[in-house]
Order: sequence, then C-alpha cells, then structure tokens
Amino acid sequence: MDTTHEVFNQPAPLVGYNLFDTNRPLRDALTFNAPALQTTQLHELGATLGSTAMQTHARLANIHTPQLHTHDRFGRRIDEVEFHPSYHALMQTAVGAGLHGTPWTGLSASPHVLRAAGFMLFTELEPSVLCPISMTYAVTPALRGNAGVHAEWGPKLASLWYDPVLKPLHDKPGVTMGMGMTEKQGGSDVRANTTQAVRDNSSGSDAWGERYAITGHKWFFSAPMCDAFLILAQAPAGLSCFFLPRVLPDGSRNAIHIQRLKDKLGNKANASSEVEFHGASAWLVGEEGRGIPQILEMGTMTRLDCSLGTSGLMRQALGIALNHTAQRNAFGKPLIEQPLMKNVLADLALESEAATALAIRLARAFDQQGNEHERLMARLLTPVAKFWICKRGSHFAQEAMECLGGNGYVEEGGEGVMARIYREMPLNSIWEGAGNIMALDLLRGLRKGDAVAALAHELAPARGQQAALDRLADALPARIEAMASETEARRLAQDVALAVQAALLVQTAPAAVADAFCASRLGGDWGQAFGTLGAGTDFDSIIQRAQPC
Repeated sequence: MDTTHEVFNQPAPLVGYNLFDTNRPLRDALTFNAPALQTTQLHELGATLGSTAMQTHARLANIHTPQLHTHDRFGRRIDEVEFHPSYHALMQTAVGAGLHGTPWTGLSASPHVLRAAGFMLFTELEPSVLCPISMTYAVTPALRGNAGVHAEWGPKLASLWYDPVLKPLHDKPGVTMGMGMTEKQGGSDVRANTTQAVRDNSSGSDAWGERYAITGHKWFFSAPMCDAFLILAQAPAGLSCFFLPRVLPDGSRNAIHIQRLKDKLGNKANASSEVEFHGASAWLVGEEGRGIPQILEMGTMTRLDCSLGTSGLMRQALGIALNHTAQRNAFGKPLIEQPLMKNVLADLALESEAATALAIRLARAFDQQGNEHERLMARLLTPVAKFWICKRGSHFAQEAMECLGGNGYVEEGGEGVMARIYREMPLNSIWEGAGNIMALDLLRGLRKGDAVAALAHELAPARGQQAALDRLADALPARIEAMASETEARRLAQDVALAVQAALLVQTAPAAVADAFCASRLGGDWGQAFGTLGAGTDFDSIIQRAQPC
C-alpha cells in the first residue's frame, strides 16, 4: 500500500499537568488577597483536574448528553434525567473538593477565596457540570430564612458526598440544590412571573412551616435532578421565595413535571429544562412579598461564579493556544516565535491575568463582609466583574481558537476542547443577568454608601506608578456623576472594571504585565482587536509568565 504522507508538525494535546502549580497569575492573586491561605488542597485539585482521566470524563460528559425520561415503561410519571457515568464522576470531584456549600461552614481561612480558586480550576476542565454546584453555593445562605429547612438541609448541602439517586433527605449523605426564577413572559423581569402559591390548608404546618401549593411553570430550570430548588412564585402578599423539594418528607415525589430539556449552543453536560408545577408542595423561605431581595442576594453569588468561570475558561483557552503555538512550526520557526503571534498571545495573556485578578479580588470581598469597605466593594464589583469579564470572554475564545487555525474549529467527538470553550463562553454573559442587567445593577450599587470614596480607596495603593491609571482614577468621580444614567451605564461599568484591574495588576503582577495592560487598556496604545499591543511591549516576559507547563 502506498503511503501518501507522514503526520508531523501536529502538536501533542495539553494534558497531564497541574492546573494550579502552573498558573502563576492565580497563585499571585491568592497571595495578594489571602496571604494566610493554605494551598495544599488546590495543588492536589490541580493535579487531578489536569489528568488524562478527568479530561476523558469531561469529553464523555459533553458528547453523551443528558436524556429525559418523563415516564417509566409502565406509564408512571417519573421525571428523571439520565446522565453518563462521567457526569457523575465530575460531580463527585467537584463536591469532594468543596466547591458547593462548604464556604458557609466557616471552617477554613478565606473560605470564599479558596473555593473561588478551586471553581476556576474546575472550569478549565469542564464548566457545565458546575451549574448545580454554583446554585448550591448560592442558595445555602438563603435557606436561613426558614430555620426548619436550614437545620435539616444545611449540613447536607455542605457535605463532601455526592449522591445522585432520587430519594428522601434522611437517606442521602449529601444533596444539591437549584433555582427556578425565569418564566416565558418575563425573562429577567421576574416581577412579571405568574406562577401562583396558595396556602395548602389541607396539610397545615410542620417542622418546615406552612405548606403552599405551587401551580405554574419555569422556562429555564437548570439542573432539574437536584434534590430541591428555591423558586419564585406569587403569594397573597406578592412575589415570594419558596423551598421546593423533589421528594416530599413522606417519600412521595413532588408534582414537578419536566416538559423537555433545552437544546443549547453549549453547556451540553448540564440538563437545562422547562418544567411545570401541578400543585407542587413548597415551603416559604423568608417573608411573603420579599422574593426580590432574596433572589438578588442569591444572584450575587452566582454572578461571582460567572466571573470566576469565564476567567477559568480564558485561562484554559490561553493554555491550549500557547501549547499549540509552541509546537507548531510555520515559515521556518515555531508559531510562538513569530512576531505577530507573540503579540496575540501576549495580549490574550494580559486579558486572562486581569480577569483572574478581578475575580479573585471579588471573592475576597465575600470573605470580609464584616468590613464596610468590603461590603460596598462586593456590591459594586459583582456587576462590574460579571459584565466586563464575561463580555470579553467570547472575543477571547475566538482569538484563541484562531491561534489553532482550522484545528481549533473541529469538534472531533469532544476532543476539540477549544471548540467546546468557544460554545460555552457566551453563557456566562447571559446567565444570571445579561450585560444590560449588570450595568443597571451597577447604577443601583452606586446609590449604596459612598461609592466614589470606596473606589478611590480601592485604587489608592496603586496610585503614582502608572500615569494612565492615575488619569483614569482622577477622572472616575466625574465619570460616575456624568454616566450615572441608563444610557451610559455600560461604559461606566467598563471604566470601573479597567481601573480596578489595572490597580490590581500594578500590585500583583510583574512590571511587564502591568505596563502593557495600562498602556493598552488605559493609555490608548492599542487597536480594536487582540494582537495590537505596542512594539515596545515585553512580549517574551508576558508569554513566559502565562505558560501552562
């Protein structure tokens, strides 16, 4: 048989490395934000997540997507979603690493920063299974609004055991929770929700309080195989928050009917669904009519995770691009040594490190809520980080994919990780409030306390080192005053994000990184696409710092 060609100049995939040990920007961000943090757990998690076995699980969980079974073979309603075993392996790893409800136990130093770093690392491996993990994290503190539910469910929401079987709470070592807010007619406008909650007079009260009957629907109901959910429904006193278990205390199944699973662009391993409630049993969490404040509190947590998740995806896309270009030769030398490719890679590295710095800084604010400045920064930076990091994600993924050329666009049975990242990137920008919602939320945050003074305090340690940053810091008070309107809210969110990112890089990153970021993002020495850094940039130092191996 004739040989038509020999396969060469094709890079080996990025696999078998420690995601944490090789991530210098993340390690430096942790040192800055939580200097006493013990990182042994992150080192161990990084080794696990970078392994061939876990990457195989990620691939299989995405190509063998969840399957809905509404009825069993005898015609009984069961409303179960079947997942590939690799999905459960990934879930067990995430739960075992404490990426869900464990920070609320307060058993470790800087628990939210520790969890944030682990969440970012896991996102590099597989983001879509983290939906129920993120929601469990977000709803755990909200359950304090129902002391009886919190007493029984709280410890198991923080358990390191993952049990996917649908059964009563007392038979499970650990549980997960989801949220159900969005309806067809309302989207982000949850005040337009029509799902009704009426007191169930036939059941009376129990350890969880008074029981309600829920009738209505949810248009987006992610992770429907969670053990319970917090949902919004219209009660007599207005929109309220309710605890809705899938299995009732007597062991019977609640009247939650899964209509179908969403056919999505990405996020394939996660089962997003449409559901209907047919007089489903639920218990009030908090006060009737106070559903909006509670959902905003939960949304703050999931919005943090959107920022963390996009930062993790950026890091993985950058790592794949660096790995490819270091091995792939073109025009007589490796791609990574070509001047234009150096510019692209260095620019991507700046964006990735700035995203990491901002996301971990935001996590620190959740660890220090006893500090007034940190409470205000959490309020301001949550919509800012969610808006800016997630907005940059899709552009980032496209440019990183281009570094691989056609190979980056190929799925190849899930082996094409870059294609999976590209499909995943838009979700974090949409989920938990799209760009306009975040910009408007920033305007609301600016009315909480002295926002101008808080931002000045945040930027003060970096003043005097970068002229472009000083100019923006000086201009921010007037910009806040001038742009505190809906029309210019996006521009204001961008300005605040860039100022805080620059200040963080000045304090945590080498001079080559901080200088290039400030010159390009703040100083105007930049074009409208990645790869347009000025010729005086120290490309080699920036790229070397970003290397994944």
